[in-house]
Amino acid sequence: MQTLVIGDIHGCYDELLSLLDKAGLTEDVSIVSVGDCVDRGPDSPAVLRFFQEKPNALLIMGNHERKHVRADMHEVKLARSQKISKIQFGETYSDALAFMRELPLYLDLSNALVVHGYFEPGLPLSQQRATVLCGTMGGDKHLRALSDRSWYELYDGDKPLLVGHHNYSNTDQPFIYQDRVFGLDTDCVTGRALTGLLLPSFKILSVPSRANYWAQIQRVYPETKTLLPPASKAIEWSAEDEESLSHLIGVIIQRANAILLELHSEPEFVSLPARKQAKQFSTKAGNGIYEALLHLARLNQLNSISARKVLKSPSMLYELLGTLDE
Repeated sequence: MQTLVIGDIHGCYDELLSLLDKAGLTEDVSIVSVGDCVDRGPDSPAVLRFFQEKPNALLIMGNHERKHVRADMHEVKLARSQKISKIQFGETYSDALAFMRELPLYLDLSNALVVHGYFEPGLPLSQQRATVLCGTMGGDKHLRALSDRSWYELYDGDKPLLVGHHNYSNTDQPFIYQDRVFGLDTDCVTGRALTGLLLPSFKILSVPSRANYWAQIQRVYPETKTLLPPASKAIEWSAEDEESLSHLIGVIIQRANAILLELHSEPEFVSLPARKQAKQFSTKAGNGIYEALLHLARLNQLNSISARKVLKSPSMLYELLGTLDE
């Protein structure tokens, strides 16, 4: 029996339909989403409804679905992308929450294991933390405390692992590590591609994204943006804020190093003038506050002092952490 496992969809309903059309599936083929089918994109309700109503379709819980559920339980606050999705769902939001509450953390197939986020080495599937499997900031922090190496380098499961959550290749192509870990998130919602993997052949299928939807959506819903405190008000950073800032700096440095490693693999990059190197870095770094912090890391100038100057307030720190953990 065939199974199509799809990377992070993030409300990109048209691309989902295009991928299914390209795959040419028969009715008996199972369709599995690695999670994060909602938020940031143009039509989260349609994507979620597809997995609610389509026979042989299954959605794994990603950190985005988990955050909607936890916010409804007053455990966390909705980040901007979830606030926008809540508006999009409208009166159907309660039904969406009920569905997301029941989502499984993993799918254990005969020829592969599917989770959204990460996998902790040395532990059986039954003992994995939900935060690790979902790829939350807490799960990421837990794995970083265990080892300086990337979690996928340490994967010791019996079957190939299919994940989403991060675009590890930073391109429109999936990330494949030693034919053991397959990263299927290829940033469809920011303009790259939607990727699927067909089991048992492990054939890769992909369709291009039609737009940088997340950039568009943020302009459509400006009222969801966190407001900065008045400039005249003194900003205080608590010990908890400083700890969260330290975690963010670690994440940013790791991401900047990954971008530099990729760029240095291109022979012509090293010979480019510094200004052109910075420009190429910018094309992969994104924009806004995140890009500014990545550039500081690129220049080995990112520390708590420089980061606070860029972020300006703890509220902006937590908004950025929220987007990374969404």
